[in-house]
Amino acid sequence: MAKQALPAATAAVTERPAPREKPGPLEYMRRWPLQLMVGLTLLFLYLPLITLMAFSFNDSRRNIVWQGFTLKYYEKALANESLIQAFVNSLTIAFLCTIVSVILGALAAVMLWRFRFPGKTALEGTLALPIVVPEICLGVAMLVFFARVMPWPTGLPWPFNLGAITIAHISFAFPFVATVVRARLASFNRELEEAAKDLGASEWRTFWDVLVPHMRPGLIAGALLAFTLSLDDFVITFFTSGPDTITFPVKVYSMLRFSVTPEVNAASTILIVVTVVLTAIGLQLQNQKPKEDKA
Repeated sequence: MAKQALPAATAAVTERPAPREKPGPLEYMRRWPLQLMVGLTLLFLYLPLITLMAFSFNDSRRNIVWQGFTLKYYEKALANESLIQAFVNSLTIAFLCTIVSVILGALAAVMLWRFRFPGKTALEGTLALPIVVPEICLGVAMLVFFARVMPWPTGLPWPFNLGAITIAHISFAFPFVATVVRARLASFNRELEEAAKDLGASEWRTFWDVLVPHMRPGLIAGALLAFTLSLDDFVITFFTSGPDTITFPVKVYSMLRFSVTPEVNAASTILIVVTVVLTAIGLQLQNQKPKEDKA
């Protein structure tokens, strides 16, 4: 009897289900309460933008009640020469700001990552000031700087008349680039640099062929960040712009002072679409693998 009971007990122990492991952090997202919370948060964030884009097609001057679909306000926005000029100014400033900010941010990130020198901690803190200081303070500081310290000459041809705004945008955009690139450099294996030098590569060749490819995702992310910060900035631009250097956000603000019309919604929708398209292109370039990796 004891010999017959032993296999039965062994089978019962074998068939007992294994204890369930505790779910990981990512598995909690499979539960419907958290999914609902995330969905409501995204809806709260993007519903105003969706509403603005929808009412840009509203055939109503007062823009309160939906009265039909129309594209005439887009035609008015695209035919508004001052609005188009402001949009071109914003794109020009953002383009110049992105190029200079990426160069300065990358060099600053490499310097702070590689070298040790007196005052490095103070320099790091100074570099972080434009990130933590409120924009209104930066705007007032730029206004005083260009009014008292280095007055920017007026009456210059385009695009030199945009120099004051461009300098102001670079001053607060390149620290963001430096922060992103330096975070990317934290994962760099310095043995690759030493191996390149052992094989006869010069300092410049090592930097361009070894370090820059590793920094490329950070450079693209920093460029996207600098471009969007410059294109959408209002506070600093408001304090540094003049009557002949109106940018798109400042122009939209001046239009809003009278009333919120579908033309304003159409202009804002164009800016949103341009920003999203350029960001998507940048992310696509960032996700592309080098040809050597594909081979």
